[in-house]
Amino acid sequence: MLTETQSLTLQFPSSPRGAQLARRHAVRWMEERGYPPASDGSCAVALVVGELAANAVQHGRVPGREFGLRLALDRAAGLLRVEVADAASARRLPTAAPSSSPDGESGRGLLLVDVLAVRWGSTPRSPVGKTVWAELRLEI
Repeated sequence: MLTETQSLTLQFPSSPRGAQLARRHAVRWMEERGYPPASDGSCAVALVVGELAANAVQHGRVPGREFGLRLALDRAAGLLRVEVADAASARRLPTAAPSSSPDGESGRGLLLVDVLAVRWGSTPRSPVGKTVWAELRLEI
């Protein structure tokens, strides 16, 4: 059985503005597929893309290199895969959401991803860098 998968692949500057643009493009792309910006699915995608893109900019930035965003929607399975790739090779790839201090000003991004995603993880990217991905369940 063939499944219909729609995808989007874009590159963005490794800057806070690039992370903001990635989130906006993701929301617009979701709207074009029938998920209005205020829908649960679109809001979840916006949060996950925003967090993963912000992490790529903050922790994976390599001067002169962009980060990539890929969205792949499998309507039959009701899943959206979000991938954010950066050029920095981490010594240790994220495997679990870190614990965060309740009073801290950061450290909750991967906790949000962990709550919103069916599953998530990271993989090394060849020849350099890493891809952090998350799969979200969407209402069909």
